Amino acid sequence: MFNFMKKNKPTTKTETPQQQAERDSAVDKVLLGYEVGTISIATMVTGLERNGEELTLDLRLPQDSNPETIQQELGQLLHPHGIKTIHMNVRLPAPAKGAGSTLPKQMPKTTDAMASQSKSSDHANTNSEPPITKAAPTQASLAAHPRIRHIIVVASGKGGVGKSTTTVNIALALQKLGNRVGVLDADIYGPSMPTMLGVADVKPQLENEQFVPVDAHGMAMLSIGSLLDGDNTPVAWRGPKATGALMQLYNQTNWPQLDYLVIDMPPGTGDIQLTLAQRIPVTGAVIVTTPQHIALLDAQKGVEMFNKTNIPVLGVVENMALHTCSNCHHTEAIFGTGGGEFIAEQYHVPLLGQLPLASGIRAQVDKGEPSVLVDDEFAPYYLSIAKNIEANINKFAKPIDNKRIF
Repeated sequence: MFNFMKKNKPTTKTETPQQQAERDSAVDKVLLGYEVGTISIATMVTGLERNGEELTLDLRLPQDSNPETIQQELGQLLHPHGIKTIHMNVRLPAPAKGAGSTLPKQMPKTTDAMASQSKSSDHANTNSEPPITKAAPTQASLAAHPRIRHIIVVASGKGGVGKSTTTVNIALALQKLGNRVGVLDADIYGPSMPTMLGVADVKPQLENEQFVPVDAHGMAMLSIGSLLDGDNTPVAWRGPKATGALMQLYNQTNWPQLDYLVIDMPPGTGDIQLTLAQRIPVTGAVIVTTPQHIALLDAQKGVEMFNKTNIPVLGVVENMALHTCSNCHHTEAIFGTGGGEFIAEQYHVPLLGQLPLASGIRAQVDKGEPSVLVDDEFAPYYLSIAKNIEANINKFAKPIDNKRIF
């Protein structure tokens, strides 16, 4: 189930607002980096409350986990950040029928999770053991999803370049070419896929603790926007909560057999992008930019991030390349020229296509009927991009393990 976690963190008399923010941020980073098995414990947090040096966690842990060890290791990692006491309320799955379980249903309240260290916290302790760390997974170690052939992420270095509009039209174009396509809206802070696909009022169903994707013009679609109460509901989450939401949308969804899952990424190169690179087996990335110099600088950062995380860049889409006046029919490059070509040449990747700056494209997605769906004058641009993606994607495909069970 999808949990909306609330944090209640009263400031102590000796803790300034700046110290409170720094300590909260440190706690978030530790939880994001600590793994149970191969999954960040941040995705298992159902409740969190910090009061000064005390931290209370409500956790839903896997059956084979060891809460005592987890509490001890978290205590070691959080102690340098001023957390001296950890309370853990743990829920574990019911054991299989006939199987015994000696693990407690709830961790007891502790008085000091770091009793052996807190007395000497003001002095350097050169004999203390370093915190336990684990290497983050890499793309090469991630097995392909058994029901999804290709996962494509559509990303941009900055917002406002038309990434989501491009994503939805590319997905529909791939479907029009005869593929089975799904869409995952990973833009946690600004989900727009439900509106663009005309399913803003449709809520996903739950079946056996998994989401059933919304049917959007024949595509399987899921978005955090489909789970919120209204279009104006803000998603004010810290990094670990947002990345946990992304992984829950991906892992706890009963995706059908798909040729492509197209993921609309949030702009930038932050926590969500890095989590995706470490947790989701991506076939390749499509970079959306405009010819504007500032947009190009940010797009280059996006390409560099994917290169460093070993995700192939399938190509670049240059949006808003030319504008034709509806009155005089004069064509002008409002945001400059050659930007997409420059990045493509610099990084030796294809220029998948160039899209016009046209009010018709915007009007169609606002109505929930994107250009490719209604087959308007702009649809051929997106179909050409989809064909270019298909021409090169097979060489980046990950081998599928059909015996894998989720």
